[in-house]
Formats: sequence, C-alpha cells, structure tokens
Amino acid sequence: MRIAILGGTGDIGEGLALRWGYHANHELVIGSREATRAQTKADAYETELDSRGIDVTIEGRDNADAAAGADAVVLAVPPYHVTDTVEAVASTLSDADVVISPAAGMKRDESGFHAHPPSAGSVTELAAGAVPDEVSVVGAFHNLSAGRLADLDAELGIDTLLVGDDEGAKEIATLLAEDIDGLRALDAGGLANAAEVEALTPLLINVAQHNDGLHDLGVRFR
Repeated sequence: MRIAILGGTGDIGEGLALRWGYHANHELVIGSREATRAQTKADAYETELDSRGIDVTIEGRDNADAAAGADAVVLAVPPYHVTDTVEAVASTLSDADVVISPAAGMKRDESGFHAHPPSAGSVTELAAGAVPDEVSVVGAFHNLSAGRLADLDAELGIDTLLVGDDEGAKEIATLLAEDIDGLRALDAGGLANAAEVEALTPLLINVAQHNDGLHDLGVRFR
C-alpha cells in the first residue's frame, strides 16, 4: 500500500515510518507543511534503514501532495492541527482512502497529564467530522511510545486499540498495524469509543514518569 504520513517529521511519524520501512514493503511518503522539511526527514529515515541493511525509498512532499494517491493517510500531527491538516488535503481524498488518527487530546498541570478531548468528544471523532463524507476514519496508535517505535532495536510486544465505524477500514488499519513486528491490533468498537481509548495516553505518560524503567511504556491486554 501507499501510506502518507502527514506530520511525518514528528515523533510518532518517525516511529511509524521507520517501523513500516523496516518490517514491511509499503510505499512511504512523509508529509509536512514544507516539502523540503519532509524530504530532509525522509532522507534521514532512509539513512537509518540503510544502516540496517534495508534498501527503501521514502518520499518527502508537502501534505497535500503526500496524501494524493495514497491508500492510507496517517494524521501524525498534534490534535490542534488535525482539522486544518484534513482541510488542506481534503480535495485529494477519495472514498477508497482510509484516514488514521493517532492523536489524543491532553493538557498538563502540576499534577501531570490529563485527558482533554475536543468538543467533538475525541480527536478521532474530530477528524471524522473534518474529512469528506465518503472517507472513513480509524483511530489507532494512540497509546504507543514514539521513542519505543523509533528504536528499531526495541522489541514491542504491545497492543494498539482501533476504533472506527467502517469495518473494512478497520481491517485495513489492522493489517497495517500488524505489519509492524510485535504490534497487535485489537478492535475497541466504534468511533464513539475513541474518547476512552485516547484517555489511556495521558495515563500511560503519568505512569511512565513516576516509575523507573517504564520510560517507553506500552499496553498488552490478556
């Protein structure tokens, strides 16, 4: 598949790009608001993968060009940029595309991180409300440590929870998630359940910060 990682110059975008480049055989396109920045990061990812014996070409384009022609579009941007990112690429999306949203709304105070969903109920639902009507949105990868993903020497052995109302789109997202060795995708229901899934992210950050040896914490359901 051709995967566009919009905001792919950031932490979660880097982790997903490196893992898909290392474990799978997809066409990867890094998107950014500036094409030159996207290409610089794409070149860096290629260099890292080449050092591990993986010969892969990763493109870098502006977000709209990256999304054009992609089969799956990952919104690897902060939650407050989800709507404007979708609006910038909306004309390139079709009913055959799957949009994947990994962002979680959070706020921080002196006690730690807390869930801070938008008025739509969750960031995933916010994305679903911004895409064209015929485009399906799946929430995934919310609870993954970006550092752990980007460290190709680290074994994962963790789960990612998927939410979405289109079963076909969730199947595609499941296949993409499980192309990453050590990552298991679990169905958490429809988009209405996204808030509960996204709320795990600040919880995991708080636990990681208060316990030694859990810096790159993940979740495994048994």
